[in-house]
Amino acid sequence: MYGFHGRLLQIDLTSRSRRWVALEETRLRAFLGGIGLGTSLLYDLAPAGVEPFSPANPLIFTTAPLVGTGLTTTSKFAVVTKSPLTGFIADSLSSSFFALALKRAGLDAIAITGRAESPVYLMIGGKESGEVPAVEFREARHLWGRSPGETEAAIRSELNHGGVRVAAIGQAGENLVRFATISNEGRHAGRGGVGAVMGSKNLKAIALSGNSEVEVADPKGVDAIAEMMRERSLGTVTAKYREIGTVANLAVFNRLGTLPTRNFQQSTFDHAEALSGESLTENSFSRRYGCASCTIRCERLFKSLTGAEQRLEYETLFALGPLCGIEDPEAVLQAARLCDQYGLDTISAGGTLAWAMECAEKGLLPEAQKLGLRFGKTEAFLEALSVIARRSGLGSLLAEGSRRAATKLGGESAYWAMHVKGMELPGYEPRSLKTMALGFAVSPRGACHNRSGAYEADFSGAVDRLRGDAGRGGLVAASEDFASVLDSLIVCKFLRKCFTDFYAESAELLSKVTGWSCSDAELRRVGERINTVKKLFNVREGWRPEDDWLPPRLLGESLPTGVAQGVGLTVSELREMIGGYYQARGWDENGFIPEKKLGELGLG
Repeated sequence: MYGFHGRLLQIDLTSRSRRWVALEETRLRAFLGGIGLGTSLLYDLAPAGVEPFSPANPLIFTTAPLVGTGLTTTSKFAVVTKSPLTGFIADSLSSSFFALALKRAGLDAIAITGRAESPVYLMIGGKESGEVPAVEFREARHLWGRSPGETEAAIRSELNHGGVRVAAIGQAGENLVRFATISNEGRHAGRGGVGAVMGSKNLKAIALSGNSEVEVADPKGVDAIAEMMRERSLGTVTAKYREIGTVANLAVFNRLGTLPTRNFQQSTFDHAEALSGESLTENSFSRRYGCASCTIRCERLFKSLTGAEQRLEYETLFALGPLCGIEDPEAVLQAARLCDQYGLDTISAGGTLAWAMECAEKGLLPEAQKLGLRFGKTEAFLEALSVIARRSGLGSLLAEGSRRAATKLGGESAYWAMHVKGMELPGYEPRSLKTMALGFAVSPRGACHNRSGAYEADFSGAVDRLRGDAGRGGLVAASEDFASVLDSLIVCKFLRKCFTDFYAESAELLSKVTGWSCSDAELRRVGERINTVKKLFNVREGWRPEDDWLPPRLLGESLPTGVAQGVGLTVSELREMIGGYYQARGWDENGFIPEKKLGELGLG
């Protein structure tokens, strides 16, 4: 089998057993790898109605056909499970050498169930028999409480293996913070609380090594396409990422009046210049970095006053800066460092803290008042991240995420919880980006800018970003399907504009990797099929039409600042857009999937 190993490793931590399952070519062709394969396996392996912290909830790691082929930006892997934050599907991506090690270990996927009696880590590598890698269950009591980076260093030293690749959780995952991450080499499978699921299984880390070659059907053909894409990746369409990185977005969004500030009370930040990518680059830039197998190298490491380096992306900068009213770049860098050390999703951490700040300022959260948690107050802000990771005092409430915290607190606090399906909103103001507003509302994993690139339509000028209509539904559905194919091949989204015809060129590349005769129409169908199964999983787990909605603040308040001042998003606008989306998907008026549509996608 070219491009795949055709092998799933199933691990039961309770019995410390493992078994190998063949992955049929029909499944791989229908869902590819990455997010698609993970979605397919989750639907089949998760018992209906399983609790996220139940030992029966599978934690699934997947690789993809393009990983290890030499194509730029393809060193990513996916983590899929039932989210403890939303109760629906959680599908996160991370990158770099761990992804390559997963493929080289001779695996397409790992599905982990059960719960170890005491903390363990998995060592997967070497050869047990034939081409099957060995699996070791190793004690990890001595690693409990350590950061992901410290855990990685300790495991490498313990195994005396500098080339081993490690993915680990921090204290947040150990303490079941519902937005905990799984971290590897400073990158993170961040959203949805996948790290908390790993912690619930008493699994501290996974270590990988291997040297299985990735065989492709047409090596010369793959190399030719890879060389072409390397050249394109250094062109003008990726210049922003190469020159400043994603932190460049902050100043642009502020100028357009679409920078969520102070828990979405404003759409501009008075101190945006101090936090802009340009200012950070001028005052704090340390070096440029990139994932394995990447020519774009979008990452920027910034140096704090202590001399420590810290990675910073736009979403982290927004969530730990303007969203919480924090104007000091040093405080943002320190907060980002704490999130990395504890294993906290920065978007949900910032969103939950912004909710707590507003509650405190309005007299609804005495513990936050006592801590001094206020917009713009850095000391309490930084302390709050620590208490969340430890689930200490106020942190026990905030570790639940803004939706659950608001439900427990009561009063009017739910009005200020800025989430969709329990997942806190990323850094795009929906009232001034109406296509993105729809993308947030209907996304299967909750408010997300990665599983729907709907904002591109708003920024392109092809639509009026300040008005909503039913036609946005087709745009959002297409952007979701496009993202699913990218996330299942896997190709980094920063390479997306380097294709002149994405589906046609990707079909040609996939054909040369796998030997299949693949068409652009087939790939489009794969994207639709993946999103349909995500929805099927959510419906099975309790999704109802009212879950596809936005926070009441966004539907009840107009924008008070910025070039879009006075613009709002009405209930009728949102309903019209959602109706257009369901129609574009071929679903019924309530968002359920007819049997006919399942049959069309081969899911009957």
